[in-house]
Amino acid sequence: MNARIEIERAMRAAAPHALVETVRDALVAAYDARSVQVLLADYGMTVLRPVGAAPEQDRVLSIHNSPQGRAFGSQRPQEEPAGDGGQVERHFPVTVRGERLGILSVRLPADAATPQIREELAHVADLLGREILVADRATDHYRRARRTNRLTLAAEMQWQLLPARAFTAAEYAIGAQLEPAYAIHGDNFDWASDGDHLTVSVTNGWGEGIQASLLTNLAVNALRNARRAGIGIADQAALADQALYEQHRGHAHVSTLLLRFDLATGEVGAVDAGSPQLWRLRGGAVTRVELDAQLPLGMFEESQYVTQSLQALPGDRLLLVSDGVYDAVSPQGEAYVERGLARVILGTRLLPAASVPGAVLRELADYRAAETLDDALVVCIDWFGRQGSDG
Repeated sequence: MNARIEIERAMRAAAPHALVETVRDALVAAYDARSVQVLLADYGMTVLRPVGAAPEQDRVLSIHNSPQGRAFGSQRPQEEPAGDGGQVERHFPVTVRGERLGILSVRLPADAATPQIREELAHVADLLGREILVADRATDHYRRARRTNRLTLAAEMQWQLLPARAFTAAEYAIGAQLEPAYAIHGDNFDWASDGDHLTVSVTNGWGEGIQASLLTNLAVNALRNARRAGIGIADQAALADQALYEQHRGHAHVSTLLLRFDLATGEVGAVDAGSPQLWRLRGGAVTRVELDAQLPLGMFEESQYVTQSLQALPGDRLLLVSDGVYDAVSPQGEAYVERGLARVILGTRLLPAASVPGAVLRELADYRAAETLDDALVVCIDWFGRQGSDG
């Protein structure tokens, strides 16, 4: 029987925690693989950690300075010599609809290093990514593998709340990242798409630690509840505002930026209810998109919100950033928004959307003063538009 079919059946039948062992056994049987390793990107998107490795083999690899990391960053298979007798090691991206999970590394004998087998192993890596996402619902095995440190309780709550960190569709590509990844508390992002619209939100809960995380959880779930009822973003904001006010009576609030893209035309509805900012790269020029400022969610009873209209053009890049990004200051007291933000947006213009948030946040970490480690969030949206449409 076809090796692909056998491997796919084996993965689907595997226990959630046993995917790596199942894939390893299947690749040894089908291709005489000499070693098989699955590595997952950590929450900070800085290293790759092996899944299921013994403690003495638990060696993390840099995403930025290793063959496996180059495969992860380029999203292209990489190959390197390995061992004796002409063996080769191939590294395949494990990615699902633009969300970069990790790498499948397979060491093969020289006579098995054919283009056909390379194509089949790339297919296995694709299947593995989908199966890991399904298995995540039933086991902590892969979430543990993504950690180089223990998450704070507030960070645990925030990461549990998040959608995928990247997604690619015909009309757009999106990527996002939070920092400090292991101690985030108030910042969050969310998105959802159907056949007609993409809705994106960035939220920043007031306060610190678990208090901020609980507040953000309430806001995000209130927005989701309203969105799933099929109402517009102004009413989504109003209903979330009511939920927060009823709970906290104006003593706590959430800053929010909501965007809703019409996938056919590129028309964008926007509700600016607080501090997150929207920046745009268009035709080599970086500008802040000035929006009508409205009240943060939960500040007053029965606040009303109005949707503002924008237009996204094919080739546009939009960045949503929290105040932890644009308000960051250097040791000399210079605000990042004045010195660095436009420059780094322009400097990362050739990177794919999934890679931009991490690059911006690394630049920010080098810029800001060590004592100003506020939450920081970046969401990047590349707008391609729908083929055959004017938007």
